[in-house]
Amino acid sequence: MTTALLGGVALSTGAEAVTKGGKPPRPSHGLKGIGPASTSTTGTEDLMAWGAARLENDRERHAHQLTITPATAAAPKATVEGPSARPLDAAADTSASSTSAGTSTLVLYDTTGPYGYLGELYAMAIANLAGHFGTVTSKPVSAYTAGMVEQYSATIYIGSTYYGGSIPDAVPAAFYQDAMTTGKPINWIGDNVWNMANAVGIENFKKKYGWDPTNSYFETNGSVGRINQVTYKNQSLTRKIPTGYDGGVLHPALSGGGYPQVTQLAQATDAITGNTSPWAIRSANLTYVGEIPFSYVSESDRVIAFEDLLFDALAPATTERHRAFVRLEDISPKSDPTELRTMADYLASQNIPYGINVIPVYADPKGVYNNGKPETVTLAQAPQVVAVLQYMLQHGAVLMNHGYTHQYNNVNNPYTAVTGDDFEFFRAHIDAANNVIYDGPHAEDSPAWAQNRVTSAFAAFAAAGLPKPALWTTPHYAASAADYQVFGQNYTARLERPLYFAGTLSGGTVNPGRYIGQFFPYAVKDVYGTTVLPENIGNYEPLPFNNHPARLPADLIASAKANLAVRDGVASFFYHPYYDVTPLQQTIDGIKALGYTFVGPTDLAK
Repeated sequence: MTTALLGGVALSTGAEAVTKGGKPPRPSHGLKGIGPASTSTTGTEDLMAWGAARLENDRERHAHQLTITPATAAAPKATVEGPSARPLDAAADTSASSTSAGTSTLVLYDTTGPYGYLGELYAMAIANLAGHFGTVTSKPVSAYTAGMVEQYSATIYIGSTYYGGSIPDAVPAAFYQDAMTTGKPINWIGDNVWNMANAVGIENFKKKYGWDPTNSYFETNGSVGRINQVTYKNQSLTRKIPTGYDGGVLHPALSGGGYPQVTQLAQATDAITGNTSPWAIRSANLTYVGEIPFSYVSESDRVIAFEDLLFDALAPATTERHRAFVRLEDISPKSDPTELRTMADYLASQNIPYGINVIPVYADPKGVYNNGKPETVTLAQAPQVVAVLQYMLQHGAVLMNHGYTHQYNNVNNPYTAVTGDDFEFFRAHIDAANNVIYDGPHAEDSPAWAQNRVTSAFAAFAAAGLPKPALWTTPHYAASAADYQVFGQNYTARLERPLYFAGTLSGGTVNPGRYIGQFFPYAVKDVYGTTVLPENIGNYEPLPFNNHPARLPADLIASAKANLAVRDGVASFFYHPYYDVTPLQQTIDGIKALGYTFVGPTDLAK
């Protein structure tokens, strides 16, 4: 086995890719939500055209040729308070943390233009993060009425539609004026801040905020450059956007002497020129982030900076705290009891609490791993496995439910139809380029169908004499909006990287073909109304698979280091017990060396 050094810790480099016993590993179990664009296939296809249209508008604005039609006054619209399933007049407590009781956030988003649906997807991502701090109210910015910012602790506007030309400005003049005059924090992400400056007077804006958005653009010398790094709180965060998809980062024109000082919160670095420019700035009550950071994210991505910046507006008194969590993944009735015991003894020797993600019924309907003979095994039929699970529960483990069978019927979905390999609640296939493509919910998907699988899982745990799990992880992190609602009704929390579907915030028909995937650095109450616990640094994966790169202990530790930028964040990962214990030891030692303290899953919501 070859090793590498990081922080003085000897690390494996993947040479031990075979599992114990010499068997090759099964298909990659490290599927982390959707692809690198973080949106559904439809959204990914639109990102290039969306970015190109924005840059074209920006060039026209730079040339003083962009016509912007101001918003017309509109009648107040109903407020959608997450989760959308609640009545509009119901209190919507989306808090997953007791540290900021009474904190409320207003999230405003764009809905117009050919890519207006992206506004709701990005708004859900922000609403989920804000759900860590308190209650969240989300609505289209066009529904804003005068004085609304005063009703909330802070307001976040995400500008995803670049207004101009054939798309009139949908932001009411009242919001521009209120953002200027309020003392409450305003977080502005992306487009249209120049319209605010024009609306309140450019000189007035400069006198309060110290910079001129009307003279700030996404390109310099006709190019967005290649910004591949954002530095925040001494952490170098990645920014990996493919050529042709990058809409750039706004370069704010700071006003300089005689105007208020602008605090540069994070710096963007261009890999081509080496030049740096502000990625996020703050002056007076306005925090501005120069791009929407929810596409092409990774475990060490610049989105981490945004996730921490929310504390300044919503919980500024938060003290520094860094916790870690590990769970053992894909344990089933066919797991090797000796391998499980090895993991349990190691974790107990280190006094590390952990989660065990258990699939209660193993199914191999085509006999892929049983010489062509179909095989089904329940926990009750695997007493040695159950005995080790009970031993684990007595030595620091918390039982978690990881689906009913973690596969779907007798079809490859997308691999083998075998437990642990395949999706259970979503359809998927592998395309000609070896990518896993998400195809949507099953034809029979419904709340009743999902509930039946959950009920069957509970029965299988009970039949084996095991306690009822209170925590859930969706197999391969993919399910429908209806399924997520069912999980929330049966478990106190989910620990995963969920999908969020268009239509959820608006209260309209949910579109199963348009969604965004997200992972979190802290516990949140999401737009489905469920507490979601973090899994944000991935898993040990010694070999690349389906265009997902290998992730070795050094990669997990590097991601944990990047997440130190979150002042009260978590480094959460998972590990498959069929691998040797050594990479797990290396990962835990490396994360501990960074100053993290390992805690159990139920502690993550505190």
